[in-house]
Amino acid sequence: MEIYNEFAHIYDTLMEDVDYGKWYDYIKRIFENNNISPKNILEIACGTGNFTKFLCKDGYNVTCFDISEDMLSVAYDKLKDYKNVTILKQDMIDFNINIRYDAILSICDSINYITDLKNLKNSFENVYSHLKDGGIFIFDINSYHKLSKILGDNTYVDEQNDIFYVWENFFDDTNKICEFYLNFFIKKGNNKYKRIQETHIQKAYTVEEIVSTLNQVGFNTIEVYESFTFKPPRKSSERINFIAKK
Repeated sequence: MEIYNEFAHIYDTLMEDVDYGKWYDYIKRIFENNNISPKNILEIACGTGNFTKFLCKDGYNVTCFDISEDMLSVAYDKLKDYKNVTILKQDMIDFNINIRYDAILSICDSINYITDLKNLKNSFENVYSHLKDGGIFIFDINSYHKLSKILGDNTYVDEQNDIFYVWENFFDDTNKICEFYLNFFIKKGNNKYKRIQETHIQKAYTVEEIVSTLNQVGFNTIEVYESFTFKPPRKSSERINFIAKK
């Protein structure tokens, strides 16, 4: 299923409330706490490059990839002046770059888009094989609580910057899948609107499922926190951060 097509070109407008600077500072604190000084970094599912830009500004040698050509086209424009970044089209389940990295990152719940444990294991195996010995894998997920209870079967309606949208959610408790049905109406002037529709699917994983899968592929040193903190996740945590060391 193709997602983030036309939506890619309004993505940044809708994500204006995300503090990527705060997110970047948190990742740097994780590096410091683990005595890691990475030189080369791989970012998985980089989207439009909002987080990637912080890595580039700080001088890291960055490789980033996404599966959506539309998202990557926005990222290319955003990152074109940086010589220390390589942008690729790859899938986070079966990517193959033939380079080993000091750190691999995946932010903003991209891992939830892997919707079964077999593919999750494949993805983690690829991450492990692309890490140098002593390397670190940092990622976050939307929590089971958020997908099942906060988003759940709720519908949200909002308007910002000439974009009106309806976001309908349906949670399948049997398969632990949350489906997002997105309808965007973009104002084009003269009372005309362009409609964009997308369907997104995320898997609700438990912390135990994630840790077990990391263990299965070889990660033995794993830390789990409520995102943006260094405290254990609570039942009410909406985003959970994982740190796995090779």
